[in-house]
Order: sequence, then structure tokens, then C-alpha cells
Amino acid sequence: MEQQKIFLVGAGIEGWEGFGKQALDVINSAEVLIGHKRLLEIFPDFPGEKRSMDDLSAMLEYLKTTTRRTVVLGSGDPNFFGVARFLLRNLPKERIEIYPNVTSVQYAFARIKEPWDDAAFVSVHGRGISRALDRIIASEKVAILTDPVNTPAQIAKALIARGAEGYDAWLCEDLGLLSERFTKTTVRGLTEISASPLNILILIRSWEANLQHFPVMGIRDEEFSTAKKLITKEEVRAVTLGKLQIQDDLVLWDIGAGSGSVSIEAGNLMPNGRIFALEKNPQYLTFLKDNLAKFVARNVMVIEAYAPDGLEDLPDPDRVFIGGSGGMLEEIIEAVDKRLKPEGVIVLNAVTLDTLTKSVEFLEDHGYTVEVTCVNISKTRGLTEYKMFAAHNPVYVISAWKGEE
Repeated sequence: MEQQKIFLVGAGIEGWEGFGKQALDVINSAEVLIGHKRLLEIFPDFPGEKRSMDDLSAMLEYLKTTTRRTVVLGSGDPNFFGVARFLLRNLPKERIEIYPNVTSVQYAFARIKEPWDDAAFVSVHGRGISRALDRIIASEKVAILTDPVNTPAQIAKALIARGAEGYDAWLCEDLGLLSERFTKTTVRGLTEISASPLNILILIRSWEANLQHFPVMGIRDEEFSTAKKLITKEEVRAVTLGKLQIQDDLVLWDIGAGSGSVSIEAGNLMPNGRIFALEKNPQYLTFLKDNLAKFVARNVMVIEAYAPDGLEDLPDPDRVFIGGSGGMLEEIIEAVDKRLKPEGVIVLNAVTLDTLTKSVEFLEDHGYTVEVTCVNISKTRGLTEYKMFAAHNPVYVISAWKGEE
């Protein structure tokens, strides 16, 4: 016997008059209506049975076996962070007919008179902020579905902590209700607002401090604040980033981050990635934080620790750059080896033959294939009316990966 179809109907911002004719015909011909209390109340005169959508597993058991014509009510477009995902994952798709409506996000963008086809959409509802924050920071325009724990104020505090507050913020509350309210403010302004539990937060990028003055890659060394010119030089940085085989949406550990030059340019090259810059030296930390603020490095997080300490709570890396080891090179390689993802890459920079020899030995002992590139840089300098080349010390860029050459 053919199983009964399940009709999934989206409720718009308005009451029953917000439903299209097809959707109303489906509802009027139904025997069972399932939905949250506020959606069921839209149809006080429904003659069939009403079931509250309080227990998804109980609803699913009913839907798997029912022979009654059933309509499930969702909010807006049920395919948009709605119940459709749950039903499509657990029931045959051919049993489900979907009648979408205007989403609360569409409605909110219409009310603030902003196009939404170029926006990103993020939900922290029941999911937490930490994983969503990277996507928010990478977006120029984003709509965020919040919850009573992950409130607009909490999201704003997390953005401020990451140095990403260059947004106009629209707090859209109680959409479709008499208490509906739209508030335009700043990210810092959000921290002072106690929002209604029914809200959508829209962030639109408005500024980035002087970032337009700098290239994505190839920032001049003198633009970085640093101690005693201890920095991965511009040309060496380019080779290092190339050897890291940067791709978007990766996790990079920058161990011994120093002034943060590698982290900053890696962040520019992988805006949806996550970079963790480990540094403990108080002097370097000051320069590191100043540089991250200057270059608006939204996706770089500072970990104040001497590696291998501080690595335990970080997500497993796809790429690891070791710019400084503090005499703990073998211990760092040991810790990295246990966590590096398959197909991961390690890159080290060495300026002495001792470090070069130890690095290659330690990496090969752990089963890595190693390639060394010697970078010899000479740059012109003025000499009266003539120019001549001044040589920099050679730098050994050591690349390592598991597997055969």
C-alpha cells in the first residue's frame, strides 16, 4: 500500500492570510495538523486533530506509519534552518510535499530595506557561538538566528574579543507581532541591549581600519611592529606561505608566531580558515596584538603559551608553521605529529645549520618526507650615486608531509 504523503507548510509572518491558496487548500483538506502552539493557534476552527510538535521523535514515529492526511506546520520556509531538514533526513523524500512561505530573514531584510542575495546565513540556535564565529567574521553581510543563551549581546562580545566590530548592526525583534521593533546600532551598542528572545541579528560590514592600504600578500616588513627586526622577511614569507600550500577553510597553527606576519598573510589568503598564533614572550605578544589589530586579522586567535603547551585544546591542524621553538623542537614535532590531519603539511624556517639538521632528523624519524629550500635573498641598497646588492642570511624553508615523495 502506498504511504500517505506528508505536507510541510510554511507559516509566514502574518496569520492565516499570509498563506497562499494552495497551502490553505492543503490545510483545509487535512485530517491532522502538527505544529508548535503558536502556529496551531492560527487555525482555531480546524475541524481535525491538532498535535503539538513538542517531541520530534514521537512525531516521526507517527509520520512513519500514519495513513491519515497530515500537515506539518513550520515557520517561513521550512527548508531554511527549519523542520524540513529533520523530516527529509528521516523520511523518504517522495513522501514529502513542501509549501514554503516568506522567511523571517526575508521579512527582516525587507523591513530594513537591504538586499539579501549577497548575505550569509548563520544559526547559533542550540549550536553555540564558537564554530559560527569564524563564518560570521568572514562575511560582509550576515543574518544570524540567535537563542536565549547565544544572544546578540553575547555574539557582539565575541566579535569584539576577535577585533571584528566594523559592522552596522540591525537588531530585528518580535517580527510580525505588535511589539515588532528594528534597532540600528553598532557591535558595541549590542552589548548594552537586552533583546527579545524572538530576534534576528543582521550585521553589515561598514569599515575595516586602513586594511585597503595593504596587499593581501607581500606586506612590507617595515609595516609590522616587531622587536630588533626579528620577523619572517617579506620574500621568505612568500616562499613559506607557498610551501604551506594554503587553501581556504583550513586550520593553521603558527607556533612561535612572533610579530604575527605569517599568521596575518595566511589569514588574508584563507578568509574562511582559522589560524591559531602561539606566542608567550611578553614583548612579542605586545607586537603581535598590535599587528593583528592594525591589519584587522579577524580569523587569527592568539594563544598565550609556549608550545607544546597550549596545543591540547586547539582543533586538529591541516597546516603547521613552526617559526620558533624555544629549544623544544623535538617535543613540538612530537605533539604536532599526533594531531596533524591526514594530508597535512608542516613547514619550519631555520637560520642555522644546527636547527636545519635537527629539524630534518626529527621529522624523518617521525615518518615524514622532507624537502628543504634554501632561500638566498639579496636586495639593492643605495651607495652614493650607485646601487649594489646587500645579501641577507640564507633561510632554510623545511617542508614535511607524510607519505612517499
